[in-house]
Amino acid sequence: MIIIGGVRNTVTLGQIVDQATNTPATLEEQATITVRRTAPDDVQVREIIVKVDGERVCALKYGDSITLPVTSGYHRLRVDNTFNWKTIELYLTPGERRKYLTKSRTGKFGWFLIALLGAGPLYVSIELEA
Repeated sequence: MIIIGGVRNTVTLGQIVDQATNTPATLEEQATITVRRTAPDDVQVREIIVKVDGERVCALKYGDSITLPVTSGYHRLRVDNTFNWKTIELYLTPGERRKYLTKSRTGKFGWFLIALLGAGPLYVSIELEA
């Protein structure tokens, strides 16, 4: 079990399966995807749900991060705050470590609506970290 930044992930290295052969992936075939929610301009409300290949892996609160072991190859990474979602399609080579930063943000008049009505639209974004 992997616990990073207070987020629990129930995937273990022994459970990673090569999608092409449906057999356990060797360490040489594995890659990792890290998703952080630590941007200073994040509005810090509402969880961001992280899905890999259509499977929900965690819900990130502000300040959390998760590192997921995956097989090398094609994957779909989706972040969703239940109002808005973004999907990234990626191809990982064996041993590659890819890092992303996600955040929730308001639109142009979002803070005005939140102040006036107590609620407003929040948009989610995800970007590759250097």
